[in-house]
Amino acid sequence: MLTEQQIQSSFRKLFQAGAEITPDLLDKADGLIDQLRLESPLRHRLSEELEEIREMVVANEG
Repeated sequence: MLTEQQIQSSFRKLFQAGAEITPDLLDKADGLIDQLRLESPLRHRLSEELEEIREMVVANEG
């Protein structure tokens, strides 16, 4: 199991500047978040960031 620091680092690497946001990339981010405890503040923060990324992707597609 990864530590919170490792999960946060991996999450950041997924969304490096210039990275193409694909459904697979979003699934990987979800998988990282799922490894965190339900009560983890990091889980809450990364979930919110991922939701914002999804909203931006949808806005750019439309």
